[in-house]
Amino acid sequence: MTEQFTTEFAGDGTWSEESDWEVLDLEDGGDGEAHVPVPTLAVVGRPNVGKSTLVNRIIGRREAVVEDIPGVTRDRVSYEANWSGRRFMVQDTGGWEPDAKGLQQSVARQAELAMQTADAILLVVDAVVGATATDEAVAKVLRRSKTPVLLVANKVDDGRTESEVAALWSLGLGQPHSVSATHGRGTGDLLDEVLAALPETPREGIPGGGPRRVALVGKPNVGKSSLLNKLSGDERSVVHNVAGTTVDPVDSIVELGGRPWRFVDTAGLRKRVSHASGAEFYASLRTKSAIEAAEVAILLIDASEPISEQDLRVLSMVADAGRALVIAFNKWDLVDEDRRLQLDREVDRDLVRVPWAQRVNISAQTGRAVQKLVPALDTALESWDKRIPTGRLNTWLKEVVAATPPPMRGGRLPRVMFATQAGTRPPTFVLFTTGFLEAGYRRFLERRLREEFNFDGSPVRISVRVREKRERRSR
Repeated sequence: MTEQFTTEFAGDGTWSEESDWEVLDLEDGGDGEAHVPVPTLAVVGRPNVGKSTLVNRIIGRREAVVEDIPGVTRDRVSYEANWSGRRFMVQDTGGWEPDAKGLQQSVARQAELAMQTADAILLVVDAVVGATATDEAVAKVLRRSKTPVLLVANKVDDGRTESEVAALWSLGLGQPHSVSATHGRGTGDLLDEVLAALPETPREGIPGGGPRRVALVGKPNVGKSSLLNKLSGDERSVVHNVAGTTVDPVDSIVELGGRPWRFVDTAGLRKRVSHASGAEFYASLRTKSAIEAAEVAILLIDASEPISEQDLRVLSMVADAGRALVIAFNKWDLVDEDRRLQLDREVDRDLVRVPWAQRVNISAQTGRAVQKLVPALDTALESWDKRIPTGRLNTWLKEVVAATPPPMRGGRLPRVMFATQAGTRPPTFVLFTTGFLEAGYRRFLERRLREEFNFDGSPVRISVRVREKRERRSR
């Protein structure tokens, strides 16, 4: 949002237009309006009809993993979308196979659950192939649903395919909406229909946002599945001492601290995504997708071994995704006094990028201190959701800059004119200045910001907008 602003100030240090102040303060709310529950749109259909491509088109960015191979999407992943000023969630699902067994049966359950919890449903059909037996089986289920259903005929790239769309009336779901998710053809009209079908707020019985989403991440064989099983009190995930047992994200609802949490057990990352191949490549993509779909990540590190390059690579994925973070040092029962001293040195050296992360020492196998994860998660999420009122933020900023001005640049002292919190999840701040601020000074401001407003467990992003120089008018 802030990229669109004109960052020009009048000579007396005020905005050139007062309306800009109001625009910047739109998200400030101050009364909790930033987290109003929004309705959910589920995108379902059989494998490889273009669901993830359509999801990317709806949300306006490439986030859902897209490949020509059927079955890349296996878990349900939600993304935030905005069309004509209305916000809603889009839920991408795995392919729906009515006679599925094994892995595909799990995928089908995920898709059916999306149907039960969504406020509107898009059934995507391949217009080139036409209605298959699977499409008819899905349509039969959806005709009994009380949730609004829109039939989408995808891959209608030109007028020649348009004639094939009429045959889809036979599914009994009303008018098929012709689109090309790849090229964007017809998606605007489809979204107008989606807004008409979606209620203003989620229907009764669907809590806004649902349980908080937690991704369990780390290198292979670090104890992620064991921790999930210990927290849930059930064998939710397959546990084996062979590294790489978990390939697909395992989605589980776990009750902790008297409320539900949605935990996702992810595959351990052994190689860089660009170097991985086959199932490992797709496991890496789905792990990355699970991190982006989560709100907070628990990074498990084997405390009995030196912090590895794999640990740091996963850490970078979480930090780059802007997610809240809890670092759990697992297998603490195997750590002696010498190892603890060595680990302290490794933390100071290797985890310097995330000094703000919450840290907990646990043993997933014995259950030692796993209950401490809940307050750590709560603290991290509270920081991740936190919004600072603009007035309070600028009062603080004025005092800090007056006490410690930014370093001079090119013989001139940059002035920090105004600041606003442009967003949450993670907290993102924009500073409007008359000159560039050195990276060291931005780190100083972030440190002071954390000290004043307590952003433990959450990344904080600070962006600088330098005003454009006014051209001198020739008399």
